[in-house]
Amino acid sequence: MAHMAAAAKGKVKTPPQAVRGLFVVLSSPSGAGKSSISRRLLRAEPKLFLSVSATTRRRRPNEVDGQDYHFISREEFDARRARKAFLESATVFGNAYGTPRAPIERALKEGRDILFDIDWQGAQRLAEHERMRLVRVFILPPSAAALATRLKTRAQDTPEERRRRMRGAAAEIEHYAEYEYVLVNRDLADAVNGVRAIIRAERTRASRQPDLAGFVGGLLRQLGK
Repeated sequence: MAHMAAAAKGKVKTPPQAVRGLFVVLSSPSGAGKSSISRRLLRAEPKLFLSVSATTRRRRPNEVDGQDYHFISREEFDARRARKAFLESATVFGNAYGTPRAPIERALKEGRDILFDIDWQGAQRLAEHERMRLVRVFILPPSAAALATRLKTRAQDTPEERRRRMRGAAAEIEHYAEYEYVLVNRDLADAVNGVRAIIRAERTRASRQPDLAGFVGGLLRQLGK
């Protein structure tokens, strides 16, 4: 009781805050739903910052420059890469993709978590530099038939491009074991909730709470330890 009375008189410290600045990577074969999941995540998590990649790929009719991708020429892409303006870059289906470095650095200064919609190659390159921040989630389709249907339904590619993406899906899926988390996108809402749960769990890791030891030490002192 004496210990409890002393604790009541002691100053209660503010609970520790988790370090912001997670690098949340979503990867999947084309058509498995990572872009749809990303859009819903951004609406549900207003403090989450989306890293918009630069690409040399042709812009699709429904895409917005600067929102879906930064669409640039191959010459401009190579020039930026030479200036080390990309955090990572890779070539996918003959097109170059890169993560602009400056927006990421600004978001980190603001203490924001960052969402990356990138493929396994980009995830590997991020891991070379930012493994402590990295949280990787691989999105799988429920079946090959479902993947083919989604690619056809979204009507963004020619039949030949869809066939090429289906051929490439197996090579991408083979990298699932490099990710800390794997979700099967049977239902979009469930998949979004799954990613949100992963983010919440990662934010509360002991290793991501630098003030945790001091907070626990204060509690122990209050308890007479």
